[in-house]
Amino acid sequence: MKKDAQLRIAGIEASNFKSLVDFKINLPRFSCLIGLNGAGKSTILHFIDFVSQLVRGDMKAWLNDRKWKAADLKSKLTSKNNIGFDILICDENDKRFCQWGGFYNPSIGHCTYEYIDFKDFVFQVKYNQVGVKSKTARIEEWHIDITFNYEGSILSALKDKRLPLQVSVVKNFLDKIHSLDLLAPEYLRQRTRESSGTLGLGGQNLASFLHEMSDPKQLKMFSLLKKAYPQLQGFAAKSLRSGWKQLEISENYHGQESEFFPSMKSEARHINDGMLRMIAILAELQSENRFLLFDEIENGINPELVELVINMLVETKQQVLVTTHSPMILNYLEDEVARKGVIYLYKTAMGLTKSIPFFSIPSLKKKLEVMGPGEAFVDTNLTELADEIAGITKEAE
Repeated sequence: MKKDAQLRIAGIEASNFKSLVDFKINLPRFSCLIGLNGAGKSTILHFIDFVSQLVRGDMKAWLNDRKWKAADLKSKLTSKNNIGFDILICDENDKRFCQWGGFYNPSIGHCTYEYIDFKDFVFQVKYNQVGVKSKTARIEEWHIDITFNYEGSILSALKDKRLPLQVSVVKNFLDKIHSLDLLAPEYLRQRTRESSGTLGLGGQNLASFLHEMSDPKQLKMFSLLKKAYPQLQGFAAKSLRSGWKQLEISENYHGQESEFFPSMKSEARHINDGMLRMIAILAELQSENRFLLFDEIENGINPELVELVINMLVETKQQVLVTTHSPMILNYLEDEVARKGVIYLYKTAMGLTKSIPFFSIPSLKKKLEVMGPGEAFVDTNLTELADEIAGITKEAE
């Protein structure tokens, strides 16, 4: 098994995280969350980023970046203290690889219980010890006492050489989940020094990230950007004094650059919002990250370019989760992709977020036979779906 094995998150269970109290959701390779304002779309992105941050550690810095306090993570709908999580992880053939779960206590800043259940053994943290419990005779049982401080998951504090290979693979995968739910032009325009290997939650490391990107990846990015912006002649992360990097583009509206029609260069502060977002999205698609999270993917992007963006996100090998309020996004999805990946979020009378595949709802399933996904979305009053969904839930019980 290779450390960079292709894995994906197939299912999530969350407990006591904001409006996710007894929440379950299944995720294909491309998922699109829809629902009314306040239904919990952004909360799910936050939760997935949260469980990834558990593996990275440094929960204090993560909370500070989001301007949150630890107490903000806990649901106000229950009296519980711990946040529970169970993540089903599948391999490239969509077969179960393992299940990772546990409980995180925001008051002390780390998981109080944790396990990763594989076919042959269970890696677990219990009673102030971390170790392996074998299911077969092929793996030797071991444990060590936890006499050190750490934040988030125990995985954040253990070196790979101390871990079974399968655990290292899972750790590497979870570390490469990246959320851009705070993506904003004011961040993308910033000059930066170090990228830390990611774009940052809002894209604030874009210039340094591009500067460190290999030439082949930059060429691929340029060819894709050229489809959206024919006038583009190039982009670069220019080095400034003291190690600072600044994004610049060159454009020519007369076709080929010449003595009479030279290319115009623009610094990031003068680049339009839509192009900045496109550059960030394409940069993320060239990254080593395995699971990409985008909130309201259509924001700031011209309608005629949205189809290009959606096609790239659907076709990439990376797992992708987006949220949207736009029926246009759904219209660019093939029916089968929409059936599997469009997920409707709603809140119960108690304020709990729930999920259901949108086109599994009988009325929507019927509409999809004669309409496109976006047309079916527009033709539906979301506020009137509650009774139909309640009937489906009651029948399932």
